[in-house]
Amino acid sequence: MVTAVVGANWGDEGKGKITDMLAREADIIVRFQGGANAGHTIVNDYGKFALHTLPSGVFYGHTTSVIGSGVALDIPVFVKELEDIVKGGVPAPKVLVSDRAQIVMPYHILFDQYEEERLGGKSFGSTKSGIAPFYSDKYAKIGFQVNELFDTDRLKEKVDRILVTKNVLLEHLYHKPLLNAQELMKDLLAYRDMVEPYVCDVSAFLHEALLSGKSILLEGQLGSLKDPDHGIYPMVTSSPTLAGFASVGAGVPPYEIKRIVTVCKAYSSAVGAGAFVSELFGEEGEELRRRGGDGGEYGAKTGRPRRVGWFDCVASRYGCRVQGTTEVAFTVLDVLGYLDEIPVCTGYEIDGEITEDFPATSKLEKAKPVLEKLPGWKTDIRGIRSYDELPENCRHYIEFIEKKIGYPVTMVSNGPGRSDIIYR
Repeated sequence: MVTAVVGANWGDEGKGKITDMLAREADIIVRFQGGANAGHTIVNDYGKFALHTLPSGVFYGHTTSVIGSGVALDIPVFVKELEDIVKGGVPAPKVLVSDRAQIVMPYHILFDQYEEERLGGKSFGSTKSGIAPFYSDKYAKIGFQVNELFDTDRLKEKVDRILVTKNVLLEHLYHKPLLNAQELMKDLLAYRDMVEPYVCDVSAFLHEALLSGKSILLEGQLGSLKDPDHGIYPMVTSSPTLAGFASVGAGVPPYEIKRIVTVCKAYSSAVGAGAFVSELFGEEGEELRRRGGDGGEYGAKTGRPRRVGWFDCVASRYGCRVQGTTEVAFTVLDVLGYLDEIPVCTGYEIDGEITEDFPATSKLEKAKPVLEKLPGWKTDIRGIRSYDELPENCRHYIEFIEKKIGYPVTMVSNGPGRSDIIYR
């Protein structure tokens, strides 16, 4: 069976914990898109870890973790992450990297920084990890696949050819130092040595795994609203974030994906720019940010404060729909225990009309939230393992949202730990 774990919103929904938890029953975990520009925070028996490239199943000895062809692979980040978790006491995991995965080049990171600097106040809020330049090159067909590292002559010819255009941009658009082909080749040969032990024909590996009845978990990065086709364009990421892309980015047939677990936070949060209708500001927002997550709402990659807001039923229903959701995992519910009442965004007011449909960006930027207030439960719910033991108002909050979004909530996370989960 193949299960995809994806996000319903702007990312930061808690997918890492849900993947880590579901990986207990999986044989293979595949990261299928995105790069080291966002992270998953995992709390388990080994400690607390922020993963940016590795799949969240690396903490189990029985699993194989796979970097799929759809991933933007920053090889030094990948290798350091692997070394860091082993230094943290985690047994060395079995990891495979697709020979068709493409490489984040050192100049992609530079171009990301230079472009954000050039845009100034109109920047995209990039994490400056090279992701947009990477995917631009991938689809312009001037990217580098992992397998190309092993043909030195061809690699050198390609580097020389591509640096001609890169240096024109550096000189005339960004007014920055030019790239040196010899230095870049030196970096790429070092990358080859780093990644060689892990390289594999992942598509063939997964094909054999499916034939032998293995359980496969596909892990996405960010969420529906950051998808370049269906999200809040242009304030989106550069790779598809939907479960529909998982078959492509991993290398499995689409009809094999039987279960799509879409993760929703019990409130909203986002890193980066873009429309966020239920966003909170001032003291109210600061308190939710400070109490949120495990140690506050700060980006796992950047450490910068996340934007926070009330749960958005409009965005979440849409996010679940475009994912093809079969069930919802509802996370960080315990955070809301301090509130006397909890507002929920149930509609948008746009140009004087109220809608429950999630609009395209041009209309979304004019939307104001329609809020409905629910009573809080004013107690700490961590440690509760049975749904029936949750306070009545807490259950009412879950069931209200479940009805509004129209998808079954099957898991409720009430703490950061692996065991802080309630099954319904």
